[in-house]
Amino acid sequence: MTSTRILTGITTSGTPHLGNYVGAIRPAVAASRSPDVQNFYFLADLHALIKVQDPTKVQRSTLEIAASWLACGLQPDQDRVWFYRQSDVVETTELTWFLTCVAGKGILNRAHAYKAAVDRNRAEGEDDDNAITAGLFMYPVLMAADILIFNAHKVPVGRDQIQHIEMARDFAQRFNHLYGEPVGKTFFTLPEAAIEEHVATLPGLDGRKMSKSYDNTIPLFAPREQLKKLIFSIVTDSRAPGEAKDTEGSALFQLYQAFASAEETAAMRAAFADGIGWGDAKQTLFDRIDQEVAPLRERYNELMAKPAVIEEQLRDNAVALRERHATPLLRTLREAVGLRDLSKAGDAPKAEKEKTAALPQLKQYREKDGKFYFKLADGDAVLLQSIGFENPKDAGAWVARFRQEGGAALSAATAIIAVQTPEAGAALDALKRAEDERAQSKTG
Repeated sequence: MTSTRILTGITTSGTPHLGNYVGAIRPAVAASRSPDVQNFYFLADLHALIKVQDPTKVQRSTLEIAASWLACGLQPDQDRVWFYRQSDVVETTELTWFLTCVAGKGILNRAHAYKAAVDRNRAEGEDDDNAITAGLFMYPVLMAADILIFNAHKVPVGRDQIQHIEMARDFAQRFNHLYGEPVGKTFFTLPEAAIEEHVATLPGLDGRKMSKSYDNTIPLFAPREQLKKLIFSIVTDSRAPGEAKDTEGSALFQLYQAFASAEETAAMRAAFADGIGWGDAKQTLFDRIDQEVAPLRERYNELMAKPAVIEEQLRDNAVALRERHATPLLRTLREAVGLRDLSKAGDAPKAEKEKTAALPQLKQYREKDGKFYFKLADGDAVLLQSIGFENPKDAGAWVARFRQEGGAALSAATAIIAVQTPEAGAALDALKRAEDERAQSKTG
């Protein structure tokens, strides 16, 4: 079984373009071939409903994007590479509600997308919440459920999405603390953001970032003649053939570089310096892009002609995922929160609960100052209190260390301890013994 799980969400709200291919599809497909990870790729059709209310468009976009990823070489195998539709894993929505019940509204108030929508309303003199749906407000909780349903270790995101991963960690920590600590369990792995520092961003027809919102995109699988027409419409300057041209800031050169080898890029750079005509440069760009895209376009057209094949593949992956991961996890979580078989109400292991409750509790939490803390408490008495950490992972690392080492870790923790009583060391040792006993009972 592979040790690292990487989860990637794919927005289903439009037709894939060259920017999507270079910035997301091509590198993700290459990464999916790594033998030491388990990849989860999902079509985020539930997220699409937040901003797209045209059902035909949602359906068509989901089909086109699924076909695009498969045409570009993604090979689902129900072992290392999972490819599924978000809405087919119905446990995700149930988990969303569980997380909603522990998510702080204050945290959701600070979500970038929601704050941006409120700021736009204020700038236009509207009520703060004008035209803002609960779906937009709750988007981070659904995203957290997408990640936590399969306990993903890493989520590739740009810097603008880091906040959502931090929120997922926060919700997971709260749930683990509220329902897991009393019974000595950890339900959720805390995910980490895999920052995509070098994601290629392609310019569009007008030189701005290629984006559907700018209406300047080049569809990935446009027919050959349409592709050529679009490329020849790329905006360039007025320099005539024979005049040296700048590669810096040239949309045409940047597009070429995204598809060309290092040697081809060097040759094009030299051609710019020698004054290549814009028509010849555009022809060279078209030939290079079409060389790579043509075989993928053929495969894409074959898939689009057989949507039932894609539907079956997505459903089969979702069924297997639910059986192996989602359904067992939700069964455990339902038990944890108290949605239980009423006929077994008298079977609660009271002795174990009393034993656990008698131990001091090591807790991690977030204060109103936005910082993360941990404390060791015995009833109302605080035996150990940390300073505030900017990053929850730093606080979590110390909590894990104390659980593993007990009081022995105190000698290394003087710089991060704000309060410590004489009883703290013995209490930590007791916690460590309890952790060791639980681990032995599980392995035994």
